[in-house]
Amino acid sequence: MDIARYIMIIISAVFINNFILSKFLGLCSFIGVSKETKPAVSMGMAVTFVTTMASIISWLVYNFILIPYKLTYLRTITFILVIASFVQLVEIVIRKISPPLFRAFGIYLPLITVNCAVLGVAVLNSEMFFANGQALPGSFLMSLVQGFSAGVGYTLAMLLMSGIRERLDFVDVPKSLKEVPITFIIAALMSLAFLGFSGFKL
Repeated sequence: MDIARYIMIIISAVFINNFILSKFLGLCSFIGVSKETKPAVSMGMAVTFVTTMASIISWLVYNFILIPYKLTYLRTITFILVIASFVQLVEIVIRKISPPLFRAFGIYLPLITVNCAVLGVAVLNSEMFFANGQALPGSFLMSLVQGFSAGVGYTLAMLLMSGIRERLDFVDVPKSLKEVPITFIIAALMSLAFLGFSGFKL
């Protein structure tokens, strides 16, 4: 097992190619749920679960169904169905375990179904860890690690943004910049900060 490669995947997914701050995927839930820390972290955990499980199932489906039967052109719709199934599972569990948290998520929990960050992880795995119609050695574990790390990167971005937005409640922000405008400015500055990680050579 090449530990260095797995470390590279983790660092890349969390910092260098962060799906929110570098690839700008999943911005809808990022802006909508990051007003408070608790819902933001919970959303991050839910997305991490979905990205991890979607990586596992999409790898299995891609490797054992789509490639052998030459159905790779159905990749996108297949991955969307996988993601939608797991989002429904997460929604049912959260509704049962914590109704207040379910209400705090509002419309943004079902939006994980169409969250381009989750789909992006599944598609990226199929592009990075498959070659010439075959899975690369260790590709299953690499897909799993990348799916989990992408969720951790999403959670990190949510946590940072929610902490900043909570502190903004104590700041005299001009009326024209309140809520969404100042949030986009903060997100842009965070993206610039994360851009610094792109200089790392692993």
